[in-house]
Amino acid sequence: MRTNGARTAWMVTFLVTAWGFNWPLSKMALAFTPPILFSGMRTLAGGIILLIVARITRPGQLNLRKTWYIYLISSLFNIILYYALQTIGLAYLPSGLFSAIVFLQPMLVGILSWLWLGDPMHAWKVAGLVLGFVGVGVISLGSLSGVHSSNIGIVLAVATSVSWAIGTVYVKKTSSLVDPVWLVAIQLVIGGMLMSGIGSAIEPLQSIRWTGEFIALFAIISVIVIALGWLVYFTLIGSGEATKVASYTFLIPLISAFASALLMREPLTLSLVGGLVLVLVSIYLVNRPAPAVKEKASMQ
Repeated sequence: MRTNGARTAWMVTFLVTAWGFNWPLSKMALAFTPPILFSGMRTLAGGIILLIVARITRPGQLNLRKTWYIYLISSLFNIILYYALQTIGLAYLPSGLFSAIVFLQPMLVGILSWLWLGDPMHAWKVAGLVLGFVGVGVISLGSLSGVHSSNIGIVLAVATSVSWAIGTVYVKKTSSLVDPVWLVAIQLVIGGMLMSGIGSAIEPLQSIRWTGEFIALFAIISVIVIALGWLVYFTLIGSGEATKVASYTFLIPLISAFASALLMREPLTLSLVGGLVLVLVSIYLVNRPAPAVKEKASMQ
């Protein structure tokens, strides 16, 4: 599936905004619910919504008999491990710091895409990926003030990043074999059912406080962040170079910092400005053509 420039720009804008707001919204929701149970319920709800959409709009494109293993592997890395590790980890670290560590992901995607998919790798791209991660670190410096880091939280954040990177590259590698709507729907349902079952077994259902605020947060996260967010992300991954698409996710911690300041009154710092500059430069470098390509184009 190919996307034109304007549509791609709108999709990237939606994605980084929705996933940027996800961090503080999830942190707020955890005040009303146990982590694993919430992770499963929001994922399952998003999957059911997309399952209905896929059943109506793409009835003959599931092809489960031949591609069942793709759905299972994608569910494991992109949903089960990613959301379980993320939700538990947020209880040990501030959302800004946790998200900064998770955004090792674009660097890992770049390396895995180069090794596994044969995506081009050149000096500009390497510099951009490194610079982007540094920018994310700078953005998160403000959240480190007075915070005692947790070794468990750091390990969980790194594990979340690794899981997401593997899942992203795997989806790109298999994108021609499965329909993107069915892929997102099936993996969300599988992951959501498993995490909901585990959460129900170890976390009391009666501990969920179904207040108006929690219901609103649950609806926003399930529909916009989970269902639409993952669908847009995998559509972008399937239509372009995985490393370039992943580079735009460096903007998510920046938006998360502003969203946390807006929704949770977390302080804004000058590090945001410096981090923003580094992230924007990194995106430019990652998406800049390789020197050899430019030279060849200029000779024609």
